[in-house]
Amino acid sequence: MSSSPSLDTERERLGLHADCVSCFGLCCVALAFTRSADFPIDKDAGEPCRNLRPDHRCGVHPELRERGFVGCTVYDCFGAGQKISRVTFAGQDWREHPEVRSSMFALLPVLRHVHELLWYLTEAVALAAGRDGAGAGESSPDPALTADLRAAVDRVERLSFGTPQDLLAQDLDALRSGLNPLLLRASEVARARSRHQPRGRRADHRGADLVGKRLARADLRGASLRGALLVGADLRGADLRSADLVGADLRGADLRGADLTDALFLTQAQVNAARGDTTTRLPDGLERPGHWTAAPAAPAAPAAEPRPRPRGDHPRRAARPRR
Repeated sequence: MSSSPSLDTERERLGLHADCVSCFGLCCVALAFTRSADFPIDKDAGEPCRNLRPDHRCGVHPELRERGFVGCTVYDCFGAGQKISRVTFAGQDWREHPEVRSSMFALLPVLRHVHELLWYLTEAVALAAGRDGAGAGESSPDPALTADLRAAVDRVERLSFGTPQDLLAQDLDALRSGLNPLLLRASEVARARSRHQPRGRRADHRGADLVGKRLARADLRGASLRGALLVGADLRGADLRSADLVGADLRGADLRGADLTDALFLTQAQVNAARGDTTTRLPDGLERPGHWTAAPAAPAAPAAEPRPRPRGDHPRRAARPRR
């Protein structure tokens, strides 16, 4: 979906953009690493990364991918890190206040999920309200759905300001299950009125295992790829306009030459985890990752093998809300 000023303003108001300068380096400490294609080392949860500096900044940030810390480059806390650091714990640095370490670190994956849901809900509000919806431009709003979604945003926002005890006691599965029907309704409304319609029925690959699948030049306009495993999938030249990609695992997926114009619920973390080039078309508001190549898509090649799954709140797991 295209990013609109009102959507950007709402996400800014909710603090959904990561601000590492205002965070106490929580993702570099709270989360576990497993030596794999995503991390060159093992690190236990609660153990500071060897690259974390005393000022809570990463000492190798410009070289993370080159040094093998690919998992770090595709992680997005959706602003949870700075909220925990500056709001929930009122600026208490875990180095200076060791008594808050355990609860602060345990809270990061919880609040990250809450903020991710807010990210999806704000996009769903824009879709239901008929703003930049799936290539439809300004279209007829769905007042009832819009009201339900705005009420959900208010409820989840209040939850995000709860105490550490309240947040840690939250049943995230129940929270996601209660909100998922609203997100699905918004997706169906947007895809139904999109001008990017496939020749036949829209493909339904919701939750499908498409690891390493050859989908080059596939017509996936308006398809449901919610929660689909697309690790290492060959999507070169595929038409993904207005496709619903909420929670899809795109690690290592080849998007060279693919068209993701107006794709729904696509996040920067998903884009960063994939492969692409200058011919890949992205929705407005998403940036082309620096590691993407400048060359056009090459001839078909065997799909990549899926990479090992790291432990902890890894982007793949965090990006796939339970359906």
